[in-house]
Amino acid sequence: MLLRDAGGFYLKRDSGGIWRLELARTPVDLVEKRVRLIGERIGEALVQAEGVQPA
Repeated sequence: MLLRDAGGFYLKRDSGGIWRLELARTPVDLVEKRVRLIGERIGEALVQAEGVQPA
C-alpha cells in the first residue's frame, strides 16, 4: 500500500515493514491503495522507484 506523509512516500509491504521511496513523480492518485512498484532497493529500507502502478 502506498502511503504519504510530510516526509514523502512510503510502501507498506504485505509481508510487513515499511520502505521509504525515492520517486521522480508524485503518484497522489495511488495514495492509500495497493500498488506494484518497479525499482531498485538502494538501502536498508529505501527504494529508488522507477514507477508505481495499481496492483
